[in-house]
Amino acid sequence: MPDPLAALLTNIRECTLCADHLPCGPRPVVQAGPSARLRVIGQAPGRKVHTTGVPWDDPSGDRLRTWLALTPTQFYDPDKVAIMSMGFCYPGKARSGDKPPRPECAPHWHGALNDRLPDVRLTVLIGQYAQAHYLRNQRKPTLTETVKAAQNYLPLGYLPLPHPSPRNQPWLAKNRWFEEDVLPVVQTAVRSLAL
Repeated sequence: MPDPLAALLTNIRECTLCADHLPCGPRPVVQAGPSARLRVIGQAPGRKVHTTGVPWDDPSGDRLRTWLALTPTQFYDPDKVAIMSMGFCYPGKARSGDKPPRPECAPHWHGALNDRLPDVRLTVLIGQYAQAHYLRNQRKPTLTETVKAAQNYLPLGYLPLPHPSPRNQPWLAKNRWFEEDVLPVVQTAVRSLAL
């Protein structure tokens, strides 16, 4: 009997749903295994990740792994960590940073993928798009307030984070409480998964 998760991942990786809107063409980037306990949901792959096909294979990923206190070996083990985005493909450049993730992607794929990840115990929501989609009316009025209340979302199985992009350095410098108060909560929660 075919593995339903493997079949779904093949379908996602072959997706061309948004092809007409992607300046570099479709290249869905996703990682998942049936026993993954941590799910990381970001915005959309950047240009470098589009080129390599490896999720979070850039300076943002280096910072994210530091925040989560995970080694690359742990992070890239699909049986420990599922990695998905609100848009699986690189959406192209905007005036400042990348364009938003394509809106068709998450409604089309996330439900089926999440259904095949029964062991997930914690979902890290990176940035406003993931937080809006998954927290809905439970998020705070701003990303900053949502991240500041990170501990309140743990009982729901979520941890909201800002984007770890180097472009976000001004936000990190302005909000020192993130590293002092929130990161210890994040690392304790991830450590409890025994990845």
